[in-house]
Amino acid sequence: MLLIKCPFCGPRDETEFRCGGQSHITRPGPYDTVADAEWGVYLYTRENPKGWHFERWLHAGGCRQWFNMARHTVTHEIREIYAIGEPAPTIGDAP
Repeated sequence: MLLIKCPFCGPRDETEFRCGGQSHITRPGPYDTVADAEWGVYLYTRENPKGWHFERWLHAGGCRQWFNMARHTVTHEIREIYAIGEPAPTIGDAP
């Protein structure tokens, strides 16, 4: 089981959290000028790396706050937890 350090509540078991998918995805716009293919990419295309990945997480069983996490998808090592809106940290072999 992972021990995730909520930036608002402190360390908690992973069962209290929900992964919200890849972070740092920019919505295309303005909406009336975006082609259907571009909307499709925005809605459905996500990275699925073997290595470092930047994800959004929700502390569903606690404070209900969202935050970003840099997590290795093979080892599940958590390198950094940071606020929504902050840029992704620089991590060794991360994209």
